[in-house]
Amino acid sequence: MSELLSVVVPCFNEQESIPLFYAAMEQVRNKLPLDFEYVFVDDGSCDQTLVELRKLAHDRSNVHYLSFSRNFGKEAALYAGLSHTHGDYITMMDVDLQDPPELLIEMYAKIQDPQIDCVGTRRVTRTGEPKIRSFFAKMFYRIINRIGQTEMVDGARDFRLMTRQMLDAILELKEVNRFSKGLFTWVGFNTVYLEYENRERVAGTTSWSFWKLFSYSIDGIVNFSDAPLNIASFVGALSCIGSVIAMLIIIFRTIAYGDPTSGWPSLVCIFLFIGGIQLLCLGIIGKYIGKIFTETKKRPIYIVRETDQQDKNKND
Repeated sequence: MSELLSVVVPCFNEQESIPLFYAAMEQVRNKLPLDFEYVFVDDGSCDQTLVELRKLAHDRSNVHYLSFSRNFGKEAALYAGLSHTHGDYITMMDVDLQDPPELLIEMYAKIQDPQIDCVGTRRVTRTGEPKIRSFFAKMFYRIINRIGQTEMVDGARDFRLMTRQMLDAILELKEVNRFSKGLFTWVGFNTVYLEYENRERVAGTTSWSFWKLFSYSIDGIVNFSDAPLNIASFVGALSCIGSVIAMLIIIFRTIAYGDPTSGWPSLVCIFLFIGGIQLLCLGIIGKYIGKIFTETKKRPIYIVRETDQQDKNKND
């Protein structure tokens, strides 16, 4: 009996990409000694994504899908898909074919080494991306690797092939505030990377705007580093010391020279500067407190509205 490969595919408004993705994956399937299981996750799409998934699941017994009650985000979709897999090996892929399916052949060959638990992929170029997005992406990896406790590979994608043992370890992490790139590294296990050049989407448009990516990167820093809290503490201490030194200088000048301190505009600027620092530090602390508050509510990471099993039961 052949081993099973589970393919997890998050989808958000990807009606055009789904047939193209499945056709490309079937070409790869014929070149691997594996049975394939597809787990598509409809992350609250507003187009005909769910209709396409219903058709595919109806025609193919190895295709399964989950449809969320609303948009919960890619991290929730990945977790849901991974939770519903049964394969000996598991891979996560973007449906827009920016993750080259043919790499799975080399990835499978590498993971046959018993010392390797995961084969990841990383882009060596960002051709087609806006320059400002590429710049901030590189800066994010530099910052997170300098201040974080978990090393993240620049250009690494969610697209990877892992063993069941590694997946089980990842599923043990039940946190709501998820940042998969960090979680994949945090659990450990031996990972090697394949490099490839960036590819354009085959259809549709991306739902990731610059500000969504920026917010996502902030979440990654907060989830895997307490350095911002240390910086806030350092800035607060530095401001306090600076204020004490300034007061001593003013007192000395007044006693020694009888020089009254004048210039209220400069004082207002100083007050505004100190106030701004305080608000910045409070904002950093508030970000961490907000994450804690979200975790303590223990809300589900996602809510499923429909699955292919329900659809098949209706047809029966």
